Formats: sequence, structure tokens, C-alpha cells
Amino acid sequence: MGEGPVPDETGTRCGFIALIGAPNAGKSTLTNALVGSKVAIVTPKVQTTRALLRGIVMDGNTQLVLIDTPGIFAPKRRLDRAMVTTAWSGAHDADLVALLVDAKTGFDKEVEAIFDKIGEIRQPKALILNKVDIVDKAALLALTQTANERARFDATFMVSARTGDGVADLRAWLAAHVPAGPWHYPADEVSDAPLRHLAAEITREKLFLKLHQELPYQSTVETEVWKELKDGSVRVEQTIFVERESQRKIVLGKGGQSIRNIGAAARKELAEIIEMPVHLFLFVKVREGWGDDPERYRQMGLEFPKE
Repeated sequence: MGEGPVPDETGTRCGFIALIGAPNAGKSTLTNALVGSKVAIVTPKVQTTRALLRGIVMDGNTQLVLIDTPGIFAPKRRLDRAMVTTAWSGAHDADLVALLVDAKTGFDKEVEAIFDKIGEIRQPKALILNKVDIVDKAALLALTQTANERARFDATFMVSARTGDGVADLRAWLAAHVPAGPWHYPADEVSDAPLRHLAAEITREKLFLKLHQELPYQSTVETEVWKELKDGSVRVEQTIFVERESQRKIVLGKGGQSIRNIGAAARKELAEIIEMPVHLFLFVKVREGWGDDPERYRQMGLEFPKE
């Protein structure tokens, strides 16, 4: 995985894969097994994210961008329902959808809620039964049959994310089914891209929680710098983009108080998750019409909505 620009020669393939499944399904373990190194970051709570980058898998000339769709669960409150709708939109925007089911747990309430809606997704779908190393064969076959009766899957894989069994076959299938095209991420950015996205999503969440009544939801955060320092800390520089100068003033707040509060909350949460001291620097810029710019979506790891 050498350094260099995004290849544009013929033969490269790249696509977004929505990895969906109940919180206990083992998405992080599977991501690490697919990527081949420990990059997946798990946030301890459901976040109001559109799509969170989990990891980037390199398979020969193919780049697979794994996006999470947090918050897919059986919704109880109105807010939960809104978040689930948002989460499903991430799956609809992907090139492929991979549903991960804990074979030991089987069809619990969380999985039932997913199967109630997965039929609406038109993209190619793979069913992945995880933890097959601890479930007997008869139960696996019964689970496979039930799942494929409930929804149409293009392929079914039995894997153990923990031991790595079956992961190579899954990776090969995903790589073969994403579209031809240039990579979304340069090779030298692959390792810290999930962390950059995680940091951006955390700051965006704090921004939303603090200013949701005053600020349109269409503000975005980009992590411009992620640099691990020799003392074991990390320097993070982010830009918050808004569409008008009046919004910029709201984000800054009187005497810069709002931006300081947002930065402090984001820095604290990020440091807790990555277990490293964080130096966070926030900048606010006006970028008119960013919501209509497909390149912004691509940089955020999102497909540009067609409508």
C-alpha cells in the first residue's frame, strides 16, 4: 500500500459498501479482518450520523470503502425513528449492502427490524453470518434458509470475523462487484481516513447539539489535519463550513464562546474514544452552496444524492 496519488489508469475499481447489522453483530471485528489491520473505531453510543466511515479495504487494484449505518435498530421514540430513517439512507446510497448477522443470536428483535426494511434496498446484497465457529451446521443452514426466504440476497457468506475464516472469500466477492473507477482515497491517506471521519462526525454532532435551533442542519465539518505527535498525542485541525456569514457568527458565538464550547466537548469525546490526548483546532469558513457540490459529499465518504 505505497504512497501516491489516486490511480486513474484503467483497471482500478472503487465502491461504497454499507455494512449493516445489529450492534452486537461484530461489525468492528469484521472490518478489522477485512482491512487487515486495526482501524475500526467503535463509538459507545448511537450517533446522529448520516454515514460513518469504518475502514478502507485494499484488494489488489480495488478500494472498498466500508461505511457504517449507525442507529439501525427497533425504534421506540420519535427521535429514534428519525435516526433510523437517516441510517437507512446511508444504505440506499451505497454500491453494495452487506448485512451482518450474529449466527449465535439469530433472529432477535434487532435483526427482525432490519429484515422488515431490507427488501426496499435495490442494490446487490450479501448476507454474512458471523461467529460460525461456535454454531452447529444444522442451525447455520436453517438460519441461511430463513434469511433468504425473508429477503433476496445475491450471495451468502459464513465467516468467523474473530478467526478470519471465510473473510477472504467475502473480500473477493465485494471487490468483484464494485464499479470500475478511480479510488476515492489516495493510498497514503488510507490508514487515518476512518479517524479523520470519526473526528469530523463527533464535531458535527456537538455543533448540532449546541446550535440545532439556530443553525441549519446543512453545516459540515472536514478534518484537514490528523497528525500523531511524538509525545503520543494527536493534533487535529478541522474546518466547519457554513453557507452564510450570519451562520458563521452563530457558530463562533459572542467572544468565541460557542466555538470554544463545541471544541472542548468534541476534543473530550474524541480523546476518550481513541485513548490519546487530542489537540483540536477549529476554524469556521463560509462556503456558499456547498450542499450542492458533489465533491464535498465524496470527501465526506458519502454518495451525492441524486435528488
